[in-house]
Amino acid sequence: QVQLVESGGGLVQAGGSLTLSCIASRSIFGSNGMNWYRQAPGKQREFVAAIYSGDWTTYADSVKGRFTISRDNVKNTLYLQMNSLKPEDTAVYYCNALFGLTNYWGQGTQVTVSS
Repeated sequence: QVQLVESGGGLVQAGGSLTLSCIASRSIFGSNGMNWYRQAPGKQREFVAAIYSGDWTTYADSVKGRFTISRDNVKNTLYLQMNSLKPEDTAVYYCNALFGLTNYWGQGTQVTVSS
C-alpha cells in the first residue's frame, strides 16, 4: 500500500504561481510513472502532467509552457510548479502514482484562481 499526500494548494490571483507537492510513503524511484490530474466542479477528472523514469515528461496542451512537473527521489516527492495561472485552472489537483500494475491516488488539494 502506498499513501500519497498532496499539499500546496490555495487561493491565488490570475497570473500568479503555486507549487504543489505530493509526498509518497515509499520510494518513488521504482514507480512506473507519476502524474498530476485535476477535477473542476461538474467536470471529469483530467490529466495534467506526467513524469516517467529518466525524467521524461509530458503535459496536457492546456498547461504546456506554464506548468512543470518534477520529482525528488531522495525526498520521495512529486512536484507541480504552476505559473501564469488562469481561472480555468481552478480545480482539485490529485497526485497519482503507478507501482507495478496498481494505481494510487492522493486525497487532492484545492487550487482556486481568481480573476
